[in-house]
Amino acid sequence: MTQLPEQLATIGFGEAAEAFSSGWRETYDGGIAAFDVKVRHPEGRAGLDARGRNSGVTIAETAADAIAGVPVIFSLVTADQALIAAQACAPYLRPGALWFDCNSCSPGTKRQAARTIEATGGVYVDVAVMAPVHPKRHRTPLLVSGPETVAAVALLEALGMKPALAGDTVGQASSIKMFRSVMIKGLEALTGECLLAARRAGVEGDVLASLQASDPGFDWATRSAYSLERMMVHGERRAAEMQEVSRTIAELGLPSRMSDAIAEWQAQIAGLDLGGGTADLADRADRILDALSADRAVP
Repeated sequence: MTQLPEQLATIGFGEAAEAFSSGWRETYDGGIAAFDVKVRHPEGRAGLDARGRNSGVTIAETAADAIAGVPVIFSLVTADQALIAAQACAPYLRPGALWFDCNSCSPGTKRQAARTIEATGGVYVDVAVMAPVHPKRHRTPLLVSGPETVAAVALLEALGMKPALAGDTVGQASSIKMFRSVMIKGLEALTGECLLAARRAGVEGDVLASLQASDPGFDWATRSAYSLERMMVHGERRAAEMQEVSRTIAELGLPSRMSDAIAEWQAQIAGLDLGGGTADLADRADRILDALSADRAVP
């Protein structure tokens, strides 16, 4: 049986890190430290401290403070910050520390991060988070790849997590996540374009009824409302991920035109800064349409 370390750390303390930490606290009684760049901003610091207390996590002043001497670190930042986080933290890693890179990055980005971590004696593990972290929190399905997967999987399982092996090469887990995201984030973007246009034309009820008749096993209204919420609340992070997807596809010598468009649409909806609001599809669509109209009206 794998013995859990006395201390864990996360780099980044957003939705995923908070969800994982609160889940770990069901059985893990060691220390958990976290560093997030929001600690440098007064408007974000109070919220970080409050969320940390609710999850049993100590918010550190610097990344070095969070990870110094810690044997297990989870990197849970946005895709565009994953390599930057690895480069910033590598000098402070203790020899043999496990670095779980849980970010939605291209295989190429993850291989760069792996070289950075391994150059200072750390052990890099490619992790792909394969579903939203709520409601399952730390039990959200994970894919794991890399040369040290046996020890990594054992540690994750000891924390109550749900890893599955994807291979012994860094980049295998992230490749699966990248290509899956084309479909998942793409469906969200298509939903936005379809339902917003239908709502503005006053025919969304007919469009939804037609879709429901074509695929009665899929709750189109509920799923469409959910897709809009994902873009409104998490579109910035999803756009960063889709930029990594585009990079992955380009590395394979294929055109990334769909992924490029998905990234742009996700970022535009997120940039309206609306929040999810109610779960009502019409309300979400109207708020997005109003905000898009306001944006166009600004000279």
